[in-house]
Amino acid sequence: MIEYLAGSTSLRDLHINQYGIEQCAPLHHHGPAVRDHYLIHFILEGCGRFEADGRTYLLGKGEAFLIYPGTVTYYEADQQSPWHYCWVGFQGVQAGHFLHQAGLSVNSPILSRIDPSVAHRYIAQMHDSKGLAYGRELLLNSLLYALFAHMIESNPHQELKDSRTDRRDFYVQKVLDFVGINYANQISIAQIAAFVGLDRSYLCSIFKERTHSSLQQYLIQYRIGKACELMNNRLLSIGDIARSVGYEDPLLFSKIFKKAKGLSPKHYRQAQISKEEEHNN
Repeated sequence: MIEYLAGSTSLRDLHINQYGIEQCAPLHHHGPAVRDHYLIHFILEGCGRFEADGRTYLLGKGEAFLIYPGTVTYYEADQQSPWHYCWVGFQGVQAGHFLHQAGLSVNSPILSRIDPSVAHRYIAQMHDSKGLAYGRELLLNSLLYALFAHMIESNPHQELKDSRTDRRDFYVQKVLDFVGINYANQISIAQIAAFVGLDRSYLCSIFKERTHSSLQQYLIQYRIGKACELMNNRLLSIGDIARSVGYEDPLLFSKIFKKAKGLSPKHYRQAQISKEEEHNN
């Protein structure tokens, strides 16, 4: 089973070129040759060898090998126990970044920990999507992203695993990203900790260490900053603004806003309007 696909003009970050599943014949081989896109093979059963950049790798079930664009490679199935593998070819401006997150590079093109049944399932679902008339391209890409998620989860970048400093920075960045998306919702510190996957006390500790601000204070400051931006929209009432930044109770919002800015939301808005009028005159 194999299908070749056209390039995508809308999905520039990551898109599929081809996919397939094959039970190789004994000594089945390809190359030496180069590709103009990324191509990764997931070994479901059997064994064989892969050659790239002057190195030879003997590979079997539960491993995967990546062909980089422009790199001369050769691979060959074993004579006695040939590979049964599935593969996917892809391109995109974020492809290299995602591969790096899984610990893959030109000098390290092998995944040694992968669940072959997961890779097989996603690629089989790609094939099963052929009946879709309109939404197939998006579904194919969602399956490719799911496959990358499995690769990254199974083989996280070694630097991230080994460096305590990098790991703490990674967790803090996850907090910043989460707050930036969800500040308008009724989120709690416990929910943020659950999203990051850390104990609440430990997360608060490393967040303060890195940002010199408590997590609760950062969330408040972020919401108040967004509220200040919304003050310029005169169509929004103070209550509208409060709800837009995560406060259902306008009185609580006013109390927190005044503590942060020294003025009530109403007086802060009046001051901003006066400045704007003076500037225009």
